[in-house]
Amino acid sequence: MSKTHPVEIAGVKRELPLVEVAPGVSIAMLNILGDVELVRAAASALAEKLADTQYDALVTAEAKSIPLVHVLAEVADKPYVVLRKTHKPYMGEAISAETVSITTGKPQTLYLDEKDQTLVSGKRVVLVDDVISTGSTQEGMRAVMDAAGAEVAAEAAIFTEGDEAKWAHIVALGHLPLFLDE
Repeated sequence: MSKTHPVEIAGVKRELPLVEVAPGVSIAMLNILGDVELVRAAASALAEKLADTQYDALVTAEAKSIPLVHVLAEVADKPYVVLRKTHKPYMGEAISAETVSITTGKPQTLYLDEKDQTLVSGKRVVLVDDVISTGSTQEGMRAVMDAAGAEVAAEAAIFTEGDEAKWAHIVALGHLPLFLDE
């Protein structure tokens, strides 16, 4: 039987499966894709926590956080931008930065579509992710926003993970521990 870690997000309970990401190190894997109840609850709770933050747009990286940022944008009545992981010809003169995600373990490039640059250039943005673990996706998103001339007003996530003190500046709904084999 698979091991799980219980969580509660804005009143919604889930059992997250533990997934080994390195020898002897497992994480509680949050996958919000298709979980409408959890996404709605998390987006509403994050909107409340961001209510006093002055910002113009939300920004996330493709793909698992897209439902969260979409519902959060509806609740907060703000536009959102998705940084893509592959460049498509229709994206024009995209701005890009490289990152390494814990879930893929490989370098990835984040691209800001040319059409979305006006939504963030000279604006205050909130970076949104489902889980912030190593911070590499946040670093990539910040690098793209810096290159686009945006100011990061806040960073938000459903959960932070790992060293809790490292994430004190993140607007989060909870924290997930790392699970180490003993």
